[in-house]
Amino acid sequence: MKVKGLRWWVVGLVALAAVVNYIDRQAFGALWPDIAQDLFPEMDKDGHKVIFGTISTVFIISYASGQALFGKIFDWIGTRMGFAISIGVWSIATMFHALAQGMLSFSIFRSILGVAEAGNWPGAAKANAEWFPTKERALAQGVFNSGAAIGGIVAYPVIGLLSTFLDWKLIFIVVGALGLLWLLPWLYIVKSAPKTHPWLSEDERKYILSGQKNQDIDEDGNYDDGYVPDTGKLLKHKESWGVIIASAALDPIWWLFIVWIPIYLSEVFGMNVKEIAFSAWVPYVGAMIGAWYGGLLAQKKLNFGWTVDKTRKYVITLGCIVMIPCFILLKYPGAPQVLGVFGVEESAALTMADSQVKKIMDNDAFKDLKSDKHFIEEIAGNSTDEIKSNPRFKKAYQSAVWETPKAEATKEERLLPKYGPPSDSGIAALASLSKINNARNTAALIAVVIMAILLFGFQIAIGNIQTLPSDLFSGKIVGTLSGFAGMAAKLCAAGLTLLVTFITAGGNYIPAFIIGGALAIIALLAVWILCPKIEPLKPKNN
Repeated sequence: MKVKGLRWWVVGLVALAAVVNYIDRQAFGALWPDIAQDLFPEMDKDGHKVIFGTISTVFIISYASGQALFGKIFDWIGTRMGFAISIGVWSIATMFHALAQGMLSFSIFRSILGVAEAGNWPGAAKANAEWFPTKERALAQGVFNSGAAIGGIVAYPVIGLLSTFLDWKLIFIVVGALGLLWLLPWLYIVKSAPKTHPWLSEDERKYILSGQKNQDIDEDGNYDDGYVPDTGKLLKHKESWGVIIASAALDPIWWLFIVWIPIYLSEVFGMNVKEIAFSAWVPYVGAMIGAWYGGLLAQKKLNFGWTVDKTRKYVITLGCIVMIPCFILLKYPGAPQVLGVFGVEESAALTMADSQVKKIMDNDAFKDLKSDKHFIEEIAGNSTDEIKSNPRFKKAYQSAVWETPKAEATKEERLLPKYGPPSDSGIAALASLSKINNARNTAALIAVVIMAILLFGFQIAIGNIQTLPSDLFSGKIVGTLSGFAGMAAKLCAAGLTLLVTFITAGGNYIPAFIIGGALAIIALLAVWILCPKIEPLKPKNN
């Protein structure tokens, strides 16, 4: 039996693995408001954020170590069994999340998940190098990366829908089982590498192997004799460090959003789990389009006769140029001038941002009332005394827990607007609750659209950065370099995740966005300076 276009079936399965990968990893962030309320009811939002950030950092550090580990594993046992081990272990680890009772147990299960999920990326890079000629690799990588984006798109609505019927523990079991189901078609279809696969037609086999010209350094027609340096020699090439540094700078941008989008939407715009579930997917639409566009653009330029060097640098630069202004724009989604463009009254925008109003809007006791149409109509236009005497308001107000300063807080800190119950001005503002909700929802929509454009640019750039190992070296060492690059990227992502935990206290995410813009610039410089010419490398003369 011969299967036409078998290489696309293979990359399709790898992309599907990325979808499952993202559903499994995003479940934790999407369910965090419910998990935090269940396991840590005595803590405030900043306390919940520290626990979430710590567990997420453990996950990313584990993910970093898994990148290097699985890079070697894939080079050792091959793509087929490498993926089977990776996805099998991470699926079981996801299901074990249902047994977590606190920060330690969650950290252990997230650590196992991180190590195993890390195999997806060096595995994808190796599958790309094995199954695709040079001119199709950026597109194939784009297909794979779009799987990650699609996973982000479907993860939140799926989890939001499941949360309507199941508690958070059962949801982890359900999503964990998806990976085990993926193993069935993978082991059936991917029987071996292209050279010996029984379903591959001779024409497609020749097309794949003859297109891998960066592996035939002596031009004798043998595509298995490419430059395969040992680890020490690999790291002596500045181009290797260009790949590693570019990945280490750019990849944390992705993690900045996949880790913090749910918390950002909850903290800044007061969204609950269901609201997050049906908003947090929007940025991933931009990422999916960017993954496809970056691959198609690179393929188009190569078909026009552009060199690999010119193509990669052009596309990577374009992606970074899209990202950098978006980091600046994320400072302003709630600004009255911006909201005014979308028809939001200036008074509503100012009221939305008032600290006394935020005390009520962000308090768990009011999470149902603030979106209850009947209550909104009931108190519309009422005076402060009328709102205070409303039975539903009184019940929520009496059950509310207001944030109090720590014992060691200074006198100035104790006077901060975030502490204690709201003033009468905050309560009076509820008379225009429908306008406040409209302002918040509009600001949140603007923010997620900006994020979508930003992640569009990110995927344009990262897809071509991820093809650089196969542009520079033989497929036999691609997994190793991709693993080192991935490990560096995840260590930097872990550092940024931990840093964001502290620099965003009080819901101010602007410092995090400034760092993100700086990282995009660093990645761009690494490619241009350390990879002066992207082409197959040859041994250094010692």
